[in-house]
Amino acid sequence: MTKSKKLSKKNQQLIAEKNEMAMVEGILEGSPDGIAVVILRLECGCKKMAAVGKDGEPASEVIIYRDQAESICPKCKKDNGDFMRVSEEFIQWQQPEPSKSDKEMIQNKVFGTAPTTN
Repeated sequence: MTKSKKLSKKNQQLIAEKNEMAMVEGILEGSPDGIAVVILRLECGCKKMAAVGKDGEPASEVIIYRDQAESICPKCKKDNGDFMRVSEEFIQWQQPEPSKSDKEMIQNKVFGTAPTTN
């Protein structure tokens, strides 16, 4: 007797997070100058990742992938994961994390800054 249960949303999320952390570890392992990995999650489900160095400069190639898929989606194949389709962006820091001011400098360099209004 075979059971064909669909994974719950929570289990799917946990698997996706574990896959993402494995990718982060792999990227950092292959990037000796990397102190963090920039992660861009796209609205289509694909992800773009790259290591960043202590100066805020790229420390690896950009990798684009989709969890549990043989290939990235057709949109990403066409536009290489256009920034207009980014739904979430953040940096996963390697331990020990840099100082708060260094983190801010790197985040500003990677993501840019937005003007503030009074």
